[in-house]
Amino acid sequence: MTNFRSPFLQLATERGYVHQCTDFEGLDRLLADHPPVSAYIGFDCTAPGLHVGSLLQIMLLRHLQRSGHRPIVLIGGGTTRVGDPSGKDESRKLLDDETIAANAAGIRSVFERFLTFGDGPTDAIMVDNQDWLGDLRYVDFLRTVGRHFSVNRMLTFDSVRLRLEREQPLSFLEFNYMILQAFDFAELALREGCVLQMGGSDQWGNIVNGVELARRLDGAGHTLPPLFGLTSPLVTTASGEKMGKTARGAVWLNASMRSPYDYWQFWRNAADADIGRFLRLFTEVPLDEIHRLEALRGQEANVAKIRLANEATRLAHGDREAERAEATAQATFEQGGTGEALPTILVPAEEFDAGMSVVKVFARNSVLASTNGEARRLIRGGGARVNDVKVIDEHRTLGPSDLVNGEVRLSAGRKRHAVLRPVRTPDAD
Repeated sequence: MTNFRSPFLQLATERGYVHQCTDFEGLDRLLADHPPVSAYIGFDCTAPGLHVGSLLQIMLLRHLQRSGHRPIVLIGGGTTRVGDPSGKDESRKLLDDETIAANAAGIRSVFERFLTFGDGPTDAIMVDNQDWLGDLRYVDFLRTVGRHFSVNRMLTFDSVRLRLEREQPLSFLEFNYMILQAFDFAELALREGCVLQMGGSDQWGNIVNGVELARRLDGAGHTLPPLFGLTSPLVTTASGEKMGKTARGAVWLNASMRSPYDYWQFWRNAADADIGRFLRLFTEVPLDEIHRLEALRGQEANVAKIRLANEATRLAHGDREAERAEATAQATFEQGGTGEALPTILVPAEEFDAGMSVVKVFARNSVLASTNGEARRLIRGGGARVNDVKVIDEHRTLGPSDLVNGEVRLSAGRKRHAVLRPVRTPDAD
């Protein structure tokens, strides 16, 4: 289907969010005739934040809410203890409870920018599946839920089949993941009236399991409405790279893990072939305006890239950070200045005064170099600059004579910049 009565499905389709649905007609009818509809997406707590690879799903929840429906963010405090085998060759590292709780807090902070939380009919809520998975009685769970799952069929799902075909180990713990995710859907239907689960296309099998589990449980002591599943395409860049990953690591949505300026630069450096698609998926720019922007060619395409960077940064970090990032980029690349939003390396003044290895300084901020070895290679290749002067000696040290207006400007290539500022401790002379 391409023409929907429900504004949400129509918008999601036009902007490229839709890949598969368990029942397009039924879901469209429900969304159009019985708003607000509650829908959820799950996010496991495997890291202290979320990166751009999760942004499509976050935007989908945002569009759902703006279309008059109720988003549910499911934090996987329970399923993180198991590990989703989808798309992985190795078992996920088991995390302790303290780490999972800290990661969950970092993930929660991301959503505050994108969704409106509260007690209203379309206000978002956040729940943690540890609340119900943590209290499961295993034998009772197997008798009630496990009997509805065929091992023969479970072996055909991509998350399992691909791991086995590559002769990679699959633990019994991970094998249970799809059952737990299906149970999450049924539990949210009972607790919150949630009837729609959304996710990436790699979650299709898990989502279908939840829809089918609800149908089998209905009437067996439970009263569950018909459930629906909707998936989005997995996004890669024009060069084939996985979205959210770069040669320099993940593009985090948390400002504490990647500065708003670096986040802005990620979008500003998008390939020409990605501009239109990224504007549709990761901003709220109207489609007619996107059509105009993606038609720009040559140097004019930079206008579209700046618009993409501004809009994406505004959603993740707010108007002020987007404006600061653009102003800093303009000062850095057009006027030869530094700008206030550049990543800053703070070092003790005493250490700086004594002389600091330029290699260690560059490796001190991952924006410039991830390791000392990478910093040395950067210098040997002629890509390292201090105050716009090429570094030719990897044994060079930085000190007070390098300060310009109280700071040192560092550059790795033409697009990665940072400033170093010595900081004197209060008790220092």
